[in-house]
Amino acid sequence: MHLGEEIVLDGGALVDKVVRRERGGFCFELNGAFAQLLTSLGFRVRLLAGRVMGPEGRFGIPFDHLALRVETDGAAGEAEAWLVDVGFGRNSHYPLHLDGRDDQSDPEGVFRLVETEEGDLDVLKDGAVQYRLDQRPRELADFEGACWYHRTSPRSPFTQALLCSRLTEGGRVTISNRTLVTTDAGGRQEWTLSEEEVLPAYRKHFGVGLDRVPEVPRTPVTDTIMPT
Repeated sequence: MHLGEEIVLDGGALVDKVVRRERGGFCFELNGAFAQLLTSLGFRVRLLAGRVMGPEGRFGIPFDHLALRVETDGAAGEAEAWLVDVGFGRNSHYPLHLDGRDDQSDPEGVFRLVETEEGDLDVLKDGAVQYRLDQRPRELADFEGACWYHRTSPRSPFTQALLCSRLTEGGRVTISNRTLVTTDAGGRQEWTLSEEEVLPAYRKHFGVGLDRVPEVPRTPVTDTIMPT
C-alpha cells in the first residue's frame, strides 16, 4: 500500500508476492499466504475474522483482522485446534490452543482465550484484549472490504505510518518510518536511516526487495466510500 500498488486477496497471488517477489504484507496477506502453505502440507485450515482492540478501547471495523484456525491430529487421534497468527505484531510466538481457556505462557507474554456471550473469542495478552475472533469459517473474498479500507482510509493505522517488523531469535527488528529499532537481550537500539540506507535495510533485515522507497500516502482525512 505504501508503493501505491493494488492488493489482491487471492491465495496464489499472495504466495507469489511474499515468496517469489520478496515482499511483505499485513495480516490479510501474511496469514492468507501462510494458509496456502499449511493447506499444501496437509493441515486443515479455516480463515477467521477478527476485530482489533484499538488504543481508545474500542474494537475496529468488522473483518479488521485475519487469523487462522489450524487442526492437527492429537496423540489420541482426535483433532486439536490451534490459533495460528503470523500477521499480528503483538501476538504469541507459538500457536495457542483454541479450545483451552486457561493461561497459555509464551515468550511474548501470558495469553488467554475467553469466550464471549455471543460465542466469539477474545484473545488476551497479559490480561488485555488484543482482538476478538468470530469463529465462523470465512473466505479470502470476505476480507476485501476491510482490506480496501485499511489501504485507503486516512483513519487506518496503515496509512498513517510506515512499519515493517519481524521476530528474531533474540528479540525483534523493526523499521518505523526512517527509524531502525532492534531489541534483544542486550536492550534496545535505534538508528535513523538515511535515504540511501532505507532499501538496503529492508533487504538485510527482512529479505524484502524494493526498487523504490515506500512513502506514507498523503490523503486528507475525509470519509471514504468503497467503490462499487
